Amino acid sequence: MERFYLITGDVDWIEKLAPHGVKLVQLRIKDQPEAEVRRQVIKARDFCKIHGTQMIINDYWELALELGCDFVHLGQEDMDTADFAALRKAGVRFGLSTHDEAELDRALSHEPEYVALGPVYPTKLKKMKWASQGLDRVRRWKQMVGGTPLVAIGGLTPERLAGVFEAGADSAAVVTDILQAPDPVARTQEWVEACRL
Repeated sequence: MERFYLITGDVDWIEKLAPHGVKLVQLRIKDQPEAEVRRQVIKARDFCKIHGTQMIINDYWELALELGCDFVHLGQEDMDTADFAALRKAGVRFGLSTHDEAELDRALSHEPEYVALGPVYPTKLKKMKWASQGLDRVRRWKQMVGGTPLVAIGGLTPERLAGVFEAGADSAAVVTDILQAPDPVARTQEWVEACRL
């Protein structure tokens, strides 16, 4: 699993940032009409293919199946309606979000490609109903997931990276620290370099 995992809400950011060493990116589109979601997914899929970047579609698993995308990320609510058998049959891998032990048990029952835990630290991105999880929870999750890769998300910065990896995370998912940086390209390069160490 790639150690650096970029998450962005628009294909334009993928086009700007992926060429700077990004090998794993999630397109997480919110509150857009279906036609716009479709346009962005197609554009991102084709762009990532050219640049050797693994693209993950957030939520839109049916669209991923239809458009030949090979990786989706699903939250707990998405798991209620997702057709896991159809995804498996089509060879579409999936990662699943978790926030507590019941959600982790549920996620692991589907044998995901990875499990995400968050928010590890307080996050500005969205109002969360969960308190920050902290590094002790990352350690516990790693023990519980065994060989399944663990993605840490929420409030991550390059300065916090060593602690997150030492606690057992296999990958660090980043949104705000890059997209709200004064120079997102330079910050992306900093992350790529930090995750190589």
